[in-house]
Amino acid sequence: MTAHAHTALAAMPTMDDIRAAARRIEGLARRTPLLESPALNEKFGGRLLFKPEVLQRTGSFKFRGAYNKIASLTQEERARGVVAFSSGNHAQGVAAAAGLFGIRAVIVMPADAPAIKADNVRAMGAEIVPYDRYGQDREIVARPYVEQGMALVKPFDDPLIVAGQGTVGLEIAEDAAAMGARLDAVVTPCGGGGLMAGIATAIKALSPETQIWGAEPENFDDTRRSLAAGSRVGADPAGTSICDALMSPMPGELTFAINRKLVAGVVGVTETSVAAAMRDAAAHLKLVVEPGGAAAFAAFPSGEIALAGRTIAVVLSGGNVDLDLFARLTAAA
Repeated sequence: MTAHAHTALAAMPTMDDIRAAARRIEGLARRTPLLESPALNEKFGGRLLFKPEVLQRTGSFKFRGAYNKIASLTQEERARGVVAFSSGNHAQGVAAAAGLFGIRAVIVMPADAPAIKADNVRAMGAEIVPYDRYGQDREIVARPYVEQGMALVKPFDDPLIVAGQGTVGLEIAEDAAAMGARLDAVVTPCGGGGLMAGIATAIKALSPETQIWGAEPENFDDTRRSLAAGSRVGADPAGTSICDALMSPMPGELTFAINRKLVAGVVGVTETSVAAAMRDAAAHLKLVVEPGGAAAFAAFPSGEIALAGRTIAVVLSGGNVDLDLFARLTAAA
């Protein structure tokens, strides 16, 4: 085993870490419900329980991990401020969490990030440093701020971030049990793998028989191909996707170490399926879901995840989408 692999294994968050994160975010993060639609159950032939993180503070699950990380810094570290890189949802989570502590936040964001995400970050008081996602390395752009002493709040490859996102899985398990539902599977969108790793850690601890599935854009399927290869491989640098939230260039070292142990598989979803899922969520759940946030729901048409007679939790991970794009995609679905 390599030294890197040892480091990743040593850093894997535990169920205790996820419960600690749940205590930190209690009263700040919203405990989103599990929603069910008889019409969607009938359409897909299974019982679907939707976890709408579109209703979360900042419009996505990312606030959970960002707050857990920043709350875990020392006062001296927080006083020097935080820096993050993100296409938008992590940026908003970091900006909101930093705002609650009254500290400086610098966010390195792609120049082509959705306007709604950039506007929200600025409205929360954070500074944006734009970069070209196709020509520049975001970590290099962020490095000078780290060298100044600012704490780097990574989007996924950090045990405190993963533990924070794991609170989504903890809530799913608790609320499904309260409903008397036995989960056959949980399906979640996958970018860098932090949400999936956190959810998998929580669900497998509380319901070992439940399968964990990921979903990522078919043109940005780095986790799917990494699982097949047995080691991390990057996404096609020429790949594009409407799922801007899931365009991570490569799975994280920590997240991949967790996911390769716990995940049943990852489905590559088509843009047509994503648009149809956004339309179904709007029509039947009355929710605005962004393309990346709809990826898990968009996995079902592939047929890779068995639905018939099963109970499956579906994470709708975010809802920060420019409304003109939302209108175009849902009209065309």
